[in-house]
Amino acid sequence: MSGYLAVISIGTNSTRVLLADAHDGRPHVAVERSIGTRLGEGVGESGMLGEEPMERTLEAVRVHAGSVRGHYLRLYAIATSAVRRATNRDAFSRAVERITGVPLRVLSGEEEAAASFRGALASLPPSSGTLTGAIDVGGGSTEYAIGEGNLPQRSLSVELGAVRLTEAVPELGGQYGPIGEGPVERARALAGERLAPLSALRGAQRIALVGGSATSAASLIRAKRGRIERYELTRERLEATFVRLCALGIEERRALEGVKAQRADILPAGVLILASALECLKMESATVTAGDLLLGYLLQQQDALAVARHQGGTGGWWNR
Repeated sequence: MSGYLAVISIGTNSTRVLLADAHDGRPHVAVERSIGTRLGEGVGESGMLGEEPMERTLEAVRVHAGSVRGHYLRLYAIATSAVRRATNRDAFSRAVERITGVPLRVLSGEEEAAASFRGALASLPPSSGTLTGAIDVGGGSTEYAIGEGNLPQRSLSVELGAVRLTEAVPELGGQYGPIGEGPVERARALAGERLAPLSALRGAQRIALVGGSATSAASLIRAKRGRIERYELTRERLEATFVRLCALGIEERRALEGVKAQRADILPAGVLILASALECLKMESATVTAGDLLLGYLLQQQDALAVARHQGGTGGWWNR
């Protein structure tokens, strides 16, 4: 597997690994796996990563590191919202480095937005001069970036994701059965308030939807109807899906085709955030992409290493 790079990404809801090669300009994915770890559980209230969530996550890091060991020329480890916000992030970062052998890079919100934007562009048809926006709804935060080339011109990170919104309005989780009107309105109001800054970044001609909330929503809506890559999700359809999910308890959601059991509790929140983000941006629809934060991060590293190789003769990842 000469030329392959690997990245382990530690998010608020899941821990993922991607092994890919893109030195010819096109991504070739060899390994892509995700383990639900819910590292961000309780971080909003305590400000700290909990012992059990950390244990789950570190075990997932071990599994992922083992699954790609010997197949890459470089390994990267990155973390997003939950680790970014945690007061005990340094101790957790050291534990990750002991397992992987590489430092854990905690991305800023702007860095996360830029990487997600790059990954989304790699999955969209080329469109010279088209102003493109990318929305990435994660577990702990939502990122938005807008631009014409590989580098976004403007970006924004909002501290609201599917896990955080569900913790703020626990009824959304469905453990108490169908969700009443009161919690639904609280969730709508909170999403609208937190995402309001997106309105300053309007103007995109097309929007890409990145991350687990988008792919999960598309999987539910497209159940039995094929691929979700480049599927067009309308704001109206997202709103209808949110209403549908709110009428179901947690077990009924898990029984739906296209819904992963580990996401059943946070899916309504994720769908609501997607719909609210589109509303703030005054967009009626957006395209679901397979390319995301992990792919975008590897493409960024490829660019940096290729430049170093050109300048010094030894920097390309295929020479390291």
